Amino acid sequence: MNRLANNLRGKGGVLLKCASPSLPTPFCLTLGGLAWSGMALSALAFFCTASSAQSVEAVEAVPPNLAVPATTGQIITLDEAIARARMNEPNFASAVAAAKVANLDHALARAAVLPSVVYHNQFLYTEPHHAKGQDTNQPPRFIGGNAVHEYTSQAVATETIGLQGITAVARASAASSIANAGLEIARRGLISTVVTLYYSALAADQKLLVARRAADESANFMTLTQHREDARESAHADTIKAQLTDQQRRRDLSDAQLANEKAHLDLAVLLFDDPRTVYTLVPSAPNELPVRIEAEAAAGRHNPDLESALATLHAASLDVVGARAGYLPDLSLSFNYGIDAQQFAIHAPDGSRNLGYSASATLDIPVWDWFSIHDRVKQKTSLREAARVTLTNTQRTLIAQFNEVYNEANAAHDQLQSLADSAATARESLRLTRLRYTAGEATVLEVVDAQSSLTAAEIAREDGNVRYQTALANLQTLTGNR
Repeated sequence: MNRLANNLRGKGGVLLKCASPSLPTPFCLTLGGLAWSGMALSALAFFCTASSAQSVEAVEAVPPNLAVPATTGQIITLDEAIARARMNEPNFASAVAAAKVANLDHALARAAVLPSVVYHNQFLYTEPHHAKGQDTNQPPRFIGGNAVHEYTSQAVATETIGLQGITAVARASAASSIANAGLEIARRGLISTVVTLYYSALAADQKLLVARRAADESANFMTLTQHREDARESAHADTIKAQLTDQQRRRDLSDAQLANEKAHLDLAVLLFDDPRTVYTLVPSAPNELPVRIEAEAAAGRHNPDLESALATLHAASLDVVGARAGYLPDLSLSFNYGIDAQQFAIHAPDGSRNLGYSASATLDIPVWDWFSIHDRVKQKTSLREAARVTLTNTQRTLIAQFNEVYNEANAAHDQLQSLADSAATARESLRLTRLRYTAGEATVLEVVDAQSSLTAAEIAREDGNVRYQTALANLQTLTGNR
């Protein structure tokens, strides 16, 4: 075939080269006369078309959904990521501790209104008076002393009955409800954060593959333009444009690698002791959007923000009751059983019993406190009104927030298929444009535009998936379905 080409060149023919470098030298024929024109041109068109199909083979081979990078390090699913984040996230840990403390405060307040018993032991020595002519049984020098030696060993039971104590128990119960609602808010917020970071990291993996595919495509196209320029089938400007595009794709690939590392580090902070731990995320199928009526009912029943606002209003009302309880007296009861004698013994030297009991009841009635209780009631009343306003605002915000989040999730869900179709269409458009460019029917700008359109469509597809998962996580934060 080389000899045939030389013979044809020697007969005054013109050497024609196909645009594709993949064609072997024997197929670059020299056409010299009319006898060759029909058959040679047909053969040339056939081989160039075949070569052109090979030049876009990489574009056709790219599947609609890019594959996940090779598995390295630990395999992390979404449920495992959430479980790990619960152990490592400080705000959630603080919420758990606050809920435990509030529950214990409730138990302490309840114990405060119940009777308490202590075993009291005391020895009291007072200097004797040393009266003249009295050597024994000398009285103590201080009039408050009962004897020079006094031994006290008694079991003491006390109880205080009052509205303030009862209100304190109810107030602690309301505070416990507020803390538990805060824990649920922290839990749902943590899940929303993990879901967003998880799917953002997955999207970063896919965007990295998109950037690699775009870089390979631009390099392939740059090689094609160089061969076409060598064959004098395109201008040098095409090669320069392809080189500029390839340089930009390389920079985009570097940025995609950096964004991928950042996304994985952001998630790793919540998952591992060492955020540099290598791990691979397992993609999961998108969850279905719940029915609006069911989601709205769940949001109204199990919303921790609403429960927290209700518990806060209840606590504020109890604070008003507790402040008004200052106008009422408290009844204190005390019962003592044991010894209070000059000897630490059940019986005295004369045989009498030292063991005995005593009881007391105290009722302190408030009379005058310079309006302190009155001012305290006004303070608590103002706070109760503020809590009532907060509750109504929370209710309105919940209604608006549900509509916003559900509409966002619904719109994102509806666009998933459209974004996938756009990526597939852009891929086919690039393939056809490459064929047209190879045949000399399209310009380099059309190819570059098709490449950019495919890259943008694939990135938009990944962003759309993150948008849907984030919106769905926010909806689940309101409904508590996860």
